[in-house]
Order: sequence, then structure tokens, then C-alpha cells
Amino acid sequence: MEKVFCFGEILLRMSPALHGAWIKNASLSVHIGGAELNAANALAKWNVPVQYCSVMPDNYLSKEIAADLQQKNIDASSIIFSGSRIGTYYLPQGTDLKNAGVIYDRAYSSFSELKPGTIDWDDMLHDAAWFHFSAISPALNENVAMVCKEALVAASKKGITVSVDLNYRAKLWQYGKQPVEIMPELVQYCDVVMGNIWSANSLLGIELDANIHNKKSKEAYLQHATNTAGALMQQFPKCKMAANTFRFDAGEGIQYYAALDESAGQYVSREFCMDKVIDKIGSGDCFMAGLIYGKYNNHQPQQIINFAAAAATGKMLEIGDATKQSVDDVYRRLEKS
Repeated sequence: MEKVFCFGEILLRMSPALHGAWIKNASLSVHIGGAELNAANALAKWNVPVQYCSVMPDNYLSKEIAADLQQKNIDASSIIFSGSRIGTYYLPQGTDLKNAGVIYDRAYSSFSELKPGTIDWDDMLHDAAWFHFSAISPALNENVAMVCKEALVAASKKGITVSVDLNYRAKLWQYGKQPVEIMPELVQYCDVVMGNIWSANSLLGIELDANIHNKKSKEAYLQHATNTAGALMQQFPKCKMAANTFRFDAGEGIQYYAALDESAGQYVSREFCMDKVIDKIGSGDCFMAGLIYGKYNNHQPQQIINFAAAAATGKMLEIGDATKQSVDDVYRRLEKS
């Protein structure tokens, strides 16, 4: 069966308890993740055949991680074992990646040392129907960006559907290139683009209404999503589907909805409001997996965007990077909304 192929850096998330409790208790929570792996985990959970490619050092910890992925029905046979370390980042419990407290420790990681010409993408993608990556990988350095382009060129030649998550992490773009100098070269190969109106501006230079927040209107946000999607599809003709998410803090909870734009028009998800969030990490990756799941199974656009949004909000009620929700769990959330 043709697989969804996810490519990106595997990461260890260290989550110290606040106020020095991790020091007093000599304890630090560790979660295995990374944007593309989080999406792969969800797809495997939802019975979509999925293959994951990353780079880890050749040691027993890496082998244990790879074995764990195999047990979760993620094909880990494409993982490359080289280099000397797995990338990590530190994020206090209860915060998210937009928080200033995130500390990245990814320099000289095995994945970041990838060089063009290292991977035979023709062979690697021989049974793939879909290729997925995120903007986090080309944010690391220019070599990794070039490796991403090699993969995209190979995938496009094979007629493989390509998707990208426009997750923008300002702290990662530190190698002398602005995102708008790198990302358009990659997004030109993409059929499905997911992000939000802010990341489309930061990564692709698509116009952003600086006063959008002042309008305090869901209708204004959704119209902006349509405008952003239209500009994106005009700039990148291969793109046929663009999704924009909207997540607003509401006390300890959130207000969440999303829009999916195609040539036929805009489809808006149900709105989800939660009083409390447990862990925001991975919610966008879960949303991306929802889009892939729906498109892979030939669902209708309205069904796709509802499922993706419900999956994303369900992830926020789970600890860890990857969702444990089943397809039935997601549909039950939809029924309650």
C-alpha cells in the first residue's frame, strides 16, 4: 500500500517543572517528537500507512527510539544513523513554542549535519504517495534546506502529493538567510499548504493586514484566510489546498477554528472553546495529520477541516508531543461540539 512519507528532525523535548521543582525533585520529563514525527504518529494511529525519515546517532538510545516507532506502526526503515547527537529543546511545562522560554539545543545535531547528495530520494520514495515536511527543517541551515529541495524535486517528478506545515520559529532562522529567501523555493513544489496568516507573511512574504487584531471579528479573520490562500495559490500554482488555523488564548483555555480554501471556495471548521489546555505542543502537527488523513481517504473538504480541527483541539488535552486519539475519539469530539 502506498505510504505517507514524513521527513524531518526527531527531537527530544525536555520539560522542566516550573519554579525549580525539576531541580529539587531531580526529575525532568522527556518527550520524543518533532513536527513531522508528531504527524506520523497520528497517521499511524489512524491506520494510514506511514514512513518516517530522520537522522540519529548510531547508539542504543537511537535504536530504542526506532524500535518504539516500529511498534507504533511507523515504518522507521528510512532512518539514517550517523552523527553524534539528537537535537533537543527545553520548554517549561504548561507553555508552548511561541513562549519566550523555549531553549533550542540543536546545533551540530545529526539531522542538522545532513548534506545535499546524502540521500537517494528516488529510492527512498519508491512506494510513497505523499511527502510531508515542515518549515522547521529548512530553518536549521542552508544545507538542510537544499536536502529538502532535493526531496521535493524527486517527489514532484514521481507525481507524489507534497504538503508543508508553515510553522515559523524565529529563533531557528539564524544562519544569515531570511525565511522569504528560502521557503518560496520549496513551497513551489507543494500541493497542500497549512499554516496561518501570520506564518504565511513571515515565511513567504504574503501580505498581512497589520490591523487585523483590531477588527476583533471572526468574519475578518476568515476573509483574511481566503485572501492569504488566494495569494498563495497565485504565487504557487501547484498548490490546490490551503488551510489556516486560528487559536486565541481565552484565560487558561482557548478559542479555536480553522479554514480550508480550495478553488471551489472556503470551508470553515466548527468552533471549539476549551476552558483549560493541558499541552499545546503538537496540536498543529495533529491538525496537519488530520488534513492528510482526510485527503488520503478522499473525504469531502468540509469533513476534512472539521476532523483536522477536532483532532488539533483534542491534542491540547493530552500530555506529550504526539496524540493518542483514535479516529472514533476525534469524531466523538465533533459530535459534542
